[in-house]
Amino acid sequence: MDTAETVSRARYPATCTFTESDWNVLAEAWYPVARSDDVTDKPVAAKLLDVELVVYRSAGKVVVARDLCIHRGTPMTMGWMDGDKIVCPYHGFSYAADGQCVSIPAHPEAKISPRLCLTVFPSVERYGLIWTTLNGTNAHIPPLPVWNHPDYISFIAPVLDMNGSAGRQVEGFLDVAHFAWVHTESFADRDNSFVPSYKVTRTQSGIHTDYISTVSNYPHNSDPSTPADFKWLREYDVYPPLAARLIVHFPDDKLLWILNAPCPVSARKTRLYCPIVQNFDKKLSVEDACAFNLKIFNEDREMVENQKPEELPLDLQAEAHIMADKTSIAYRKLLKEMGLGKQYTS
Repeated sequence: MDTAETVSRARYPATCTFTESDWNVLAEAWYPVARSDDVTDKPVAAKLLDVELVVYRSAGKVVVARDLCIHRGTPMTMGWMDGDKIVCPYHGFSYAADGQCVSIPAHPEAKISPRLCLTVFPSVERYGLIWTTLNGTNAHIPPLPVWNHPDYISFIAPVLDMNGSAGRQVEGFLDVAHFAWVHTESFADRDNSFVPSYKVTRTQSGIHTDYISTVSNYPHNSDPSTPADFKWLREYDVYPPLAARLIVHFPDDKLLWILNAPCPVSARKTRLYCPIVQNFDKKLSVEDACAFNLKIFNEDREMVENQKPEELPLDLQAEAHIMADKTSIAYRKLLKEMGLGKQYTS
């Protein structure tokens, strides 16, 4: 949907798991709510910040709307598509791509009130994902300029649901000290746990970190010919409140781009979307690559789901910190500056 069109705004949900002040800040941002390939000829259910959504295609556009027929409160995900119109299963009301009701079977000749309209939110289709915002305007979506570049292969890692907060998940993605302890089964080694000093800088969009170490990014079961003295550069960029991008520099100018884009379903439920792009191993098995990344995600998920407190504390006195936590500390400070509370619940 063109974001220049009339924009609907969501209200704070009655049963919301976020504080109202946190919800108001988070609702301004953009998040992925579905894979493009999953939205075909049927309405798809999604949930963002405790707001139930329906996602579908109509008149060549992706539509993201509140999953509610205003007539009698029936979920539109129970309905179906009739050409370019979505149909409510309770009384057969049909809605066009802009959300306006265009047919009431019980009164086919009656003038339809403008109030009979779905709450439609802006939407953008990018990186194989469908993005939306509940109360934002212009599409501030993290950049991934190499997606679908002819010199790269692009794919989406398996979507992962976790019973943990999106803030904890993002911070875990940025954490460089946990490699040797959490990812020993996938790519890291407990005999290589040292974290060299690194620098964190603030950018116009958020935070940037260049982290250089000897920790390989190859799977344990691979046998690459990596020079013994090779130093791995990992570039992290944070796009607050809840997105981060990693570029891993492999030997011979090989690059791996990973976009960590969680959808905060609720305060303690997160759905992780992760577009991945690389300019090497172009004939790789995408299934094998997805399996490797899913293994890493699940190693992280176990930590995120068991952290206490569940929310990410923005009060820097609430948890202890070490030198390796520079990026985490900068991220927490940035979220606090955005207006999120000390006991940030996402």
